[in-house]
Amino acid sequence: MTATISLPPTAEADDRSFSSSSLRLSLAPAGPAPALLDGAWWPRSRDLGAELPSLAAVLDPLWGRITRVTVNPTHWPVVPRKVPVAGHVVKVGWFLAEQDPHELMLLSYRTGRWNLLVVPPQTASVSAAWLMAAASDPLGTSTASRLMEEAARLRTVDAADRSVVEVWDSEGGHEARDPAARPPIPTVTAAMPHQPMGR
Repeated sequence: MTATISLPPTAEADDRSFSSSSLRLSLAPAGPAPALLDGAWWPRSRDLGAELPSLAAVLDPLWGRITRVTVNPTHWPVVPRKVPVAGHVVKVGWFLAEQDPHELMLLSYRTGRWNLLVVPPQTASVSAAWLMAAASDPLGTSTASRLMEEAARLRTVDAADRSVVEVWDSEGGHEARDPAARPPIPTVTAAMPHQPMGR
């Protein structure tokens, strides 16, 4: 299930200067066997204290009250110990070696544990869409870091393909899309030498 969940703007959201009030979240459908990832979250910043409340508020009714979150601090400049979320507090912890740096782990008291790929905020929308779909695959067998590596590889291949096409185009490999934009072919008129008739 891929979802872009729109939340009504709040005073808290205005204070945090969100560029949009929609939560960018993609969740895997329940499957017979658990996948390595339960979906992906594409936050708008690396401010965990500002980003986590809207995520937990949306997941609470779906997964049960989120009580604890862990991250790898590699990509989070500040990891707050507690974050207030819709009438309760979520405790935040971190693991450096034990947790994938591109993953967020959420725990719900007596209900379960979920792992989300964290798509970096500055990711281009095409890459983010690919990452969110891949992390939401119920048969997925890739870790968050492996998906990030694959997305980087695909971007490199795409950039190389584009540069080849640009070179091809610059060398005349493709006709101009708009014939009016093409430079006119110069007409050359030359006098033909007079050739005698006959023989």
